[in-house]
Amino acid sequence: MFSLQLSLSHPLPLHNRRKPFTIRSSSPSVKEIQKPPQQEVHDTAPFPSIKAAKRVVLVRHGQSTWNAEGRIQGSSDYSVLTQKGEAQAETSRQMLMDDNFDVCFSSPLIRSKRTAEIIWDTREDVIVTDSDLREIDLYSFQGLLKHEGKEKFGAAFSQWQNDAANFNIDDHYPVRELWARARNCWDKILDHESKSVLVVAHNAVNQALVATAIGLGTEYFRILLQSNCGVSVLDFTPRAEGGSPYICLNRLNQTPNSPVAAGSSGGRKASKRIILVCHGTIQSDAEGSSSNFEDQPMNMLGVIQSQKTAELLLDMKLSTIYSSPKNACVETAMAISRVQEAADCLGADCVPRYVELKQTEDLDVGDILRQSKKDTSKDSTYKNGTSNRFEDDTLLALWDQSGKAWQSLLNELSDESESDKVIVAVGHSETHIALMTHCLNLTKDWIGSFHLDAGSISVIDFPDGPTQNGVIRCINYTAHLGRWSIPITRSTADDEEF
Repeated sequence: MFSLQLSLSHPLPLHNRRKPFTIRSSSPSVKEIQKPPQQEVHDTAPFPSIKAAKRVVLVRHGQSTWNAEGRIQGSSDYSVLTQKGEAQAETSRQMLMDDNFDVCFSSPLIRSKRTAEIIWDTREDVIVTDSDLREIDLYSFQGLLKHEGKEKFGAAFSQWQNDAANFNIDDHYPVRELWARARNCWDKILDHESKSVLVVAHNAVNQALVATAIGLGTEYFRILLQSNCGVSVLDFTPRAEGGSPYICLNRLNQTPNSPVAAGSSGGRKASKRIILVCHGTIQSDAEGSSSNFEDQPMNMLGVIQSQKTAELLLDMKLSTIYSSPKNACVETAMAISRVQEAADCLGADCVPRYVELKQTEDLDVGDILRQSKKDTSKDSTYKNGTSNRFEDDTLLALWDQSGKAWQSLLNELSDESESDKVIVAVGHSETHIALMTHCLNLTKDWIGSFHLDAGSISVIDFPDGPTQNGVIRCINYTAHLGRWSIPITRSTADDEEF
């Protein structure tokens, strides 16, 4: 499968990183949340240098008894995997059974350690437990049902829900402590002499690991979703000159469940959603040509990928499908549309439902990217995302145009005529990477921090509406294509936060 990736160094020089937007206001009214202008942040310590490329696979534990009860777990160790949790861990084992991991790090808590044991299976190496991988410490909250937390702690519980980054309890700031702990974990993981690392831990700590790796602050808590047994992958590539490695989020939250099934996002119901669909492979992809931005139809593999994506979205009632006017994007959009309309005619009283297709030039960045003066066709380092692939003026043009596309999608989603609204955008991987960075209110310098494969989907939920901040449900989901093939029929309705 052809994989297309933009990559820069670690998102920005440490002295020049941008502050992400505030996710929750200290006021309990979510409607008052605004996106302030991006600001500078304090420097953070660089990551340890590495000698060889390293891939780190993060897995959240399977459903636990306290997940099922809706009880606040934190770093307590009184819950165990449910039968469903054991089955989820087994699915993860099958998904990862062909991966040749050098080492497994695990949280010492029972629910994660048991998940690690199931996934690690018959591998001979001992699982390394690390207390820094334990779940977030929630002190007096731990063990309470959510309604008990609300009744007993009132304002503090409201702050935990609406302003977690500044949440204070028992003279502690749990999310800030968690971020510091996650950053400490990376030093130990990167210092370990291994090329492929499995980490089995928890929802909050895995969020913190992803965020601290790519340079995001505590404001991003609950924005990068981690479902039970969801898999996230980070790639670390050494620099020739040494120092902090290049870091790329290869995928986020590849779950044992369908990523588009009904359920919550960060514990909240989401009725508005944007699904980013990368078109299937085209002929130049298969040939390894550098002309992948030309207007070409999909090859046979691409046609199959688009059909599988359409089938994955079968049970979603899509409102609008946007696409780039390029051939491969239009073909993919039409495949999704045909399956949508056919799905609505499966009953006896069939009334065809029209799904609106819209083409927009703002989703087409081929002309922009072709203008780059760098010739990367013969340089394998670019394929591995270890160097800047495009010049700064090219990235700026990509950034500006994708910003227009993102605003158009939000405007469409804001239509109040439909309470539940799902929009699909079909485009090139570079376009969708830029759209996600706009969603997260980052700058163009973060474009190199993400990776998307041909035929993949990424899902963004808006539990507070499109005028507020999006929750990234998954990035670069490919299970429907046969890569990391897993069952997608289980409901995610019972997935809980922690």
